[in-house]
Order: sequence, then C-alpha cells, then structure tokens
Amino acid sequence: MVQRMIWNQTAYFGAGCVSVVPDELARRGFAKAIVVTDQVLLDTGVTTRVTDLLDAAGFPYEVFSDVAPNPPIANVLAGLEAFRSAGADVLVAVGGGSPQDTCKAVGIIAADPEFADVRSREGVAETKNHAVPIIAIPTTAGTASETTIDYVITDTERQRKFVCVDPHDIPVMAVVDSEMMASAPRSLKVATGLDALTHAIEGYTTAGAWELSDLFHLKAIQTIAASLRQAAEGDAEAMERMALAQYVAGMGYSNVGLGLVHAMAHPLGAFYGAPHGVANGILLAAVMAYNAPSTGERFRDIAAAFGVEDAMTMPLEGARAAAVEAVAALARDLGNPATLREVGASEADLPALAQAAFDDVCAGGNPRPATVAEIEELYRSVL
Repeated sequence: MVQRMIWNQTAYFGAGCVSVVPDELARRGFAKAIVVTDQVLLDTGVTTRVTDLLDAAGFPYEVFSDVAPNPPIANVLAGLEAFRSAGADVLVAVGGGSPQDTCKAVGIIAADPEFADVRSREGVAETKNHAVPIIAIPTTAGTASETTIDYVITDTERQRKFVCVDPHDIPVMAVVDSEMMASAPRSLKVATGLDALTHAIEGYTTAGAWELSDLFHLKAIQTIAASLRQAAEGDAEAMERMALAQYVAGMGYSNVGLGLVHAMAHPLGAFYGAPHGVANGILLAAVMAYNAPSTGERFRDIAAAFGVEDAMTMPLEGARAAAVEAVAALARDLGNPATLREVGASEADLPALAQAAFDDVCAGGNPRPATVAEIEELYRSVL
C-alpha cells in the first residue's frame, strides 16, 4: 500500500529559537513580510518579540492583526487584501490556530486566486500552486498548524466550520519556540494541550493510521500525559516538552486524518464560538468509549503511554476502560469544562449539531462509523 508523509522543509525547536527568523528570511531572499497575528498577542507583546527582531535586522514588514478566534471568511478576505496592498512576498504567522489558519488561507488564495470565494477551498481542492511562503511561529502548544496540510475556517453566514486539506498550504518553515508560548493564560494552555492530546489519540486510532504515524502519535501521547499538568502551571521544561509533543502529533495526524471528536468539536465552534481545545476536551473520553470496540489493541498502548500499571497484561476490556479513564482524569484534573452546556449548547440544537458533525470531513477517519442518531446520542451523553 502506498503511503505519503508531508512535513515542513525546515523546522527549528527549543527555547529562544525564534531568533533565527530574520536570518532565515534574508537567506531565502524575501523582501517584505506580512506578520499575521491577533490583537491580543499584539497588545500583550508576544508578537513584538518577532517584530523587534525584524526591526533590529532592518527587515521590512507590515502587521495584519485582524484575526478572530475560529477565523471567519471575512478575516481571510481582509488578510488577503492586506497582503496584496503591502506588496509582500512572505507571510509570517505568529499565533495559535486562528492566525496560522488565516495565514494558510491567505497564502493559498494569493497563489490560486480562483479560490477567492474561500468556500470552494473546503475539503481537498485541486490547487495548482504552492501557497505564498509561510514562516509559522506557534504561540500555543496545541494545533500544530505549523506542520499540517490543513486549516479550518468558519462560515458565519451558514453557521458552520469547514476543513481545507491541501499539501500546498504547509508552511515552508516552522519555528517552535516554547518561550513564545510561556505567557499564555492557564486556560489556554489547558485547552490547547487537550487539543494536542486529541490529535495524538485520534491520529493513533484513525482508519488511516500506519506504522510511521504510530511512532509519532504514541510518543506524543506519552509526552503529553507526563507534561501537560505541569505545563499548565507554568513549568518551563514541561512547556518545552509540550511544544515538541504537539508538533510531533501534527506530523502524524496531518498525514493520516482524525476522527469523530474533531468532527463533533467543529460545529460547537461554529454554533457557539466554543474554543476548539475545550470542545475536544469535553468530547474525547466519551468518543473514545464509543470507539473502543473498533480499536483492537490500540487502547492498551494508550493506557500504557499514560503509565497505567499492567496495561499490557490486563484483559483487553480493562485496558480499554483504563485508557478512557486516564484521559477523563486528565481533563478533570486540568479543570476543563465537563459538559456542553458550559460552552452554550442546548438540547434543541443537538439534531443540527449531529448532522453537521456527520457531514464533517474528519468523521470519515473515525475507526467506528457513526450514524447521525449515534452522534446525537454522544452529544447528549455529555450535554
């Protein structure tokens, strides 16, 4: 069977590695950048850590900071206009998933203008050209958008989020600097960490998983299980481990797909503006329990990665239950919301949410196929 893996051309890791950005921009022959970020990161000085380096090097740039959480189509169009008006030739994404995803959409449409309506980018679109070069600098340890071939945009008019999958959108360089993530509030570290865990677990159990992706996902699960609690409390070494783990998970899931947790989380963001990682944290254990009969021995490996004693020798049903409980316990310990009502969901919306999740591209990778009615019951179980 033919398998394909796509990663960044270049990636830097380690505290302080953002310092390489000016030299890399110059070495690659770029003339002017658009720095894509959000207003919070700009106001709190996180983005300034990058722009100060550009100033010191005398590298020309402009800043586009009009990026909202769960970025809507309007953000993409505004960013595209800012890029064209600036006469830039490179995009520098500074932020979590929202600036990263906005940057990818801008880069693709600038290079492939026939997709300027944005909606036509949903799913796997046949773009002809690689996106405008992107230097991706994540400020959260979660989405791994800096090394993935997909991004998510919100269609506010139709109240839905859609996933765009395209090898042409991957950033040419990722700069994974844990110091850029250190000042994030605890709640954001928790949410993005649970997002990374969901990537790793869904990537390990998705229908497309294979030996090479398994290596990445198991290592990511093990590292996140051992590090997320401490990273959430501000431990610098744990934060550096989380920065690497979320990237490693991205190397895997970007190439093999995800599953029902993400399919169910996307509508929660579209309907209620629920933070993506928070939604994943609410759903993950429940969907794992639903999927367990279709995962073979893989939950045994997950339990072992969480340090469950005798995970490899206990009866399979016990190992599956232990894996689900280990994930649930981590979410509880971190204080992630436990119910959908906490993010604004209502009983009346469940049928529409279930249909949207069923239609989501991520649902196709789930190890256990689910009907709309089964998805609705899963939502209800955590309402």
